[in-house]
Amino acid sequence: MSRLFIAEKPSLARAIAAALPSPQKKGEGFIKCSNGDVVTWCIGHLLEQVEPDAYDEKYKRWSLEDLPIVPQQWKLKPRKSASKQLTVIRKLLKEFDSIVHAGDPDREGQLLVDEVIDYCKVSKTKKDKIQRLLISDLNLPAVKSALGKMRSNREFIPLSVSALARSRADWLYGMNMSRGYTLLGQKAGYKGVLSVGRVQSPLVGLVVRRDEEIENFVSKDFFTLDAIIPYECSVPVDIHARWQPSEACQPWQDEEGRVLSRKLVENVASRITGQPALVISSEQKQSKQAAPLPYSLSSLQIDAAKRFGMSAQQVLDTCQSLYEKHKLITYPRSDSRYLPADHFNQAEAVLSAISANDQTLSSVVMGADRSLKSKAWNDKKVDAHHAIIPTPKKQPVVGLSSNELKIYQQIARQYILQFYSAAIYADSKLEFDIAGGRFVAKGRVLVEPGWKVVIGKDGQDKELSNVPAVAKGTELVCREGQIKDRKTEPPKHFTEATLLQAMTGISKFVADGSLRKILKDTDGLGTEATRAGIIETLFKRKLLARSGKSIVSTPAARGLIKALPSESTYPDMTAQWEHQLQAMAEKTHAYQPFMAELEGRVRAIVDHIKGSEIPESLRHLPPVEPRSFKRKRRSTRKTKKSSIKQ
Repeated sequence: MSRLFIAEKPSLARAIAAALPSPQKKGEGFIKCSNGDVVTWCIGHLLEQVEPDAYDEKYKRWSLEDLPIVPQQWKLKPRKSASKQLTVIRKLLKEFDSIVHAGDPDREGQLLVDEVIDYCKVSKTKKDKIQRLLISDLNLPAVKSALGKMRSNREFIPLSVSALARSRADWLYGMNMSRGYTLLGQKAGYKGVLSVGRVQSPLVGLVVRRDEEIENFVSKDFFTLDAIIPYECSVPVDIHARWQPSEACQPWQDEEGRVLSRKLVENVASRITGQPALVISSEQKQSKQAAPLPYSLSSLQIDAAKRFGMSAQQVLDTCQSLYEKHKLITYPRSDSRYLPADHFNQAEAVLSAISANDQTLSSVVMGADRSLKSKAWNDKKVDAHHAIIPTPKKQPVVGLSSNELKIYQQIARQYILQFYSAAIYADSKLEFDIAGGRFVAKGRVLVEPGWKVVIGKDGQDKELSNVPAVAKGTELVCREGQIKDRKTEPPKHFTEATLLQAMTGISKFVADGSLRKILKDTDGLGTEATRAGIIETLFKRKLLARSGKSIVSTPAARGLIKALPSESTYPDMTAQWEHQLQAMAEKTHAYQPFMAELEGRVRAIVDHIKGSEIPESLRHLPPVEPRSFKRKRRSTRKTKKSSIKQ
């Protein structure tokens, strides 16, 4: 029976068609294969949420009285740029009984094709027979392999439901909140659009609070004391042992245990000079540090921001090019850092391709131990997609752009690391009793570099210190006490890398500490596929700005964050939503309770907006030229639409 394949985008469709019988005939919006199979494609989302006025004409005019806007029957409409392709797919769906869903292997990719199938009113009988094709590598052997491992599309319905819930939640929350606070801003004389989103607002809140913490920071003096203890051995060394203040010293310490009294430190220093230093504890052990796992998109974006100064969006765009155009890496929008066990069988081919493609990596490929199998290969931690790795395709990298080369090499190195042994350290710890005080010296020395040889200078440990092995009971002499005057430092402004880290490790920033443990298991703020876009959107909306490598908040951002209810500016609420969305994808949470709770929250916030005075913070926003405001209002469709995307 001939099959209709619906791919997410043309590049994927071409890869599928290449793996099907030839000769092939190209049609308008589809490719027909010699066995009767047809491959067609979406162009991203062919459908989009309608604007509020599609539900009721009165919503064309923004009014607080009309809020909240809560659709009773959700509607979609074809995107203008995609209506022609949607017509092609609708016609093909009527002709075929056997359908294959070939969206990208993630929640959004699942919904993207499912919603087209629903919109075109495919019968339940046909729907029940739809197969799911999961492709993460566009090269021919990988596509042929995937064609032999298709599963029932019904297995992936929870992914689609989760993505649908997120889409509707973003519309419901963003549309109502953005209208509400824009109207409040207008009352205060502000002539711009104040965009609010369930992800973007907590993210802006993080940056605003960090900036204000830096501005309000008052430095404090504190002091440390090291006992300098000479030790005679083959190479004489001075052991530096840090003073550990006792409970009696707490009145002179801050909440983090730093000593704030120089007189106290001077007194201890004078007491220990020339005194016996008795070793009361001696520990020596070896520790292993395994190689870091292959990359997920966020972990790659973080490393690329640190190493190359690339933005999250630049990394994503570069990855898409390496995946679609060059076919040198696997599916890039992945949140997984693990690989299927059977991928280990491809290791030789992947390593061989890396060596052939990039001569600068050939020596470390040669040094790889193919018999090693890191913890990256773990079927239990892989579902729809796996970590980003190089493909077995051999294509010299001379034709790549500068950014493409950097990212390919970064991904390739991370894969090569899986075939290198752990780095081994010699750790030592000495505890001294000097004049009744406790002093501790810690040391760490790299014994075997293991995987760190692949990283080179980037993998070198900073400030490693060697503390000799001295037997317990040994008595040495403290030559002197060395006092260091220090100052507390403010936190650092967010950078592209640290903001991404904050989005993925959002549990550190919740207001309610009791949520921290729960939220450690969530995806964080946004998803792998959306984080880069969210950050870029906030730059475009002038809520965030770049200052060198730092990311800072604008006056408009500060005014908006102070005006919003606290729950809207902290990650607690939206992280809980992400947790529920992930639970939907894993079949442990239902759609209806999630949406009902969300609707209740939106209604409560809208009631707060209606009942509040104009917030003082909105009265002092920087002016926006009326012309600029008119331009935004003329393009309301675009502005409002983007305001609901998290």
